[in-house]
Amino acid sequence: MTHSDASSVAAAAPQAAFASPLAVGASTIEVVVSHNDTLDRIFRRLKLDLADLASLRSLPGLRAGLDRLRPGEALRLIHRDGSVFGFERQLSPSETLRVVKDEAGFRSNVLENPLETRERTVRGVIDSSLFESVAKAGGHDQTALALAEIFGWDIDFVLDIQPGDTFVATYDEISQDGTYIKDGPVTAALFVNRGKEYRAVRYVDPTGHAHYYSPEGRSMYRAFLRTPVEFTRISSRFNPSRFHPVLNTIRAHKGVDYAAPTGTPVKAAGDGRVQFAGRRGGYGNVLEIVHPRGVVTVYGHLSRFAGGVRTGTKVTQGEVVAFVGMTGLATGPHLHYEYRVNGVHKNPQTVELPGAAPIEADWRADFEEKTALLLAALEAPAGPALVSR
Repeated sequence: MTHSDASSVAAAAPQAAFASPLAVGASTIEVVVSHNDTLDRIFRRLKLDLADLASLRSLPGLRAGLDRLRPGEALRLIHRDGSVFGFERQLSPSETLRVVKDEAGFRSNVLENPLETRERTVRGVIDSSLFESVAKAGGHDQTALALAEIFGWDIDFVLDIQPGDTFVATYDEISQDGTYIKDGPVTAALFVNRGKEYRAVRYVDPTGHAHYYSPEGRSMYRAFLRTPVEFTRISSRFNPSRFHPVLNTIRAHKGVDYAAPTGTPVKAAGDGRVQFAGRRGGYGNVLEIVHPRGVVTVYGHLSRFAGGVRTGTKVTQGEVVAFVGMTGLATGPHLHYEYRVNGVHKNPQTVELPGAAPIEADWRADFEEKTALLLAALEAPAGPALVSR
């Protein structure tokens, strides 16, 4: 093998539990799947017997488990002189497909390695940052980001967060053999910001789609993000009488400046269509997106636009459309963000954002039944329990 190969491969002695009785003197190869890789390509690249691949794929119910490879996943193959005696692939965090060749041919089984799920409730007080406070409460960054996403339409996590704010989040912490793997989705959450309380609960509707709602059934989703960049700081607020730092004159600042390093991703605040992407005066590289209901959002001083973003492009909320820079009249890297309604500038930090539809009337009873205990957990004292699933 050479460094130019599409897959990363490592050789090792076969594990006893994985070894075929016919595989005396064989070795194990670990292959990291690359983009557009197939088992056929991998077998040809490693000069493995294609007849063995055909035998593997002919096993009952195995073809689908072999043909859909995921870039980045690791496969293990036992072989000797091109003949394959074993194959292993992790189907999910709790299931591993193992195929071994014996005198009767290939046989397969799926090994179960169950996940442990610990139901958790973390509570904390904001001291300096959301991430640090969640970590201090015993949580992980994944849950901090989830809180910011759930409440991000109501709370500007750049401007509004202050020391003394509090939070509660319930979720499943998933581990395997005592080793932490990840946090499951937040099932219910509470955030008190500047004395105002916000609550949210996760509801899986009868169609199988999960969304977050207030206890009253109001969608937490809004048609626009409050902040189009993550966890930066405000360098200049909406101010009709601001002193311009470059022009040295009083000039209205009809947007918000978010200081962030050059290259920080900028997200579309809402679904819409790009009506301008290019260079324009003091804005430097600027992007304008037109949305329903007469709303236009503007993103200025960009270093560059995301691939494929140009005039006429349709974009979706949260999609990365550009990157922070300091083009035009800018003294440092930042995003200048404007929110206009029918041509009138509104303060992006305080403008009332149009919301999504509330819970379906036909689902109201199901919603209340499924979420009652989840919301009650926000009030109960923290008491994690370990549950195997």
